[in-house]
Amino acid sequence: MASHKRIIQGTVIKKAGDKTATVLVERRVMHPRYHKTVKRFKKYLIHDEKNATKVGDVVVAVECRPLSKTKSFRLKEIVSSGVGS
Repeated sequence: MASHKRIIQGTVIKKAGDKTATVLVERRVMHPRYHKTVKRFKKYLIHDEKNATKVGDVVVAVECRPLSKTKSFRLKEIVSSGVGS
């Protein structure tokens, strides 16, 4: 049985409560009419069990079972530390 878990990479923009971080994921897509690369953004809530992330960190998260109404990703690793509070 193969598991197809989505993996996202983004920047922590907010620490939202205990063991939760808000991650901004940026993707670049081609505009259908103007054929120019444009940025699209989406925010995800991720589960950070050890409260290890800080604002500005670049993190990788993996999809998991729904942990709450809006949280379906777990922290996999912190790629780089950012300047955060």
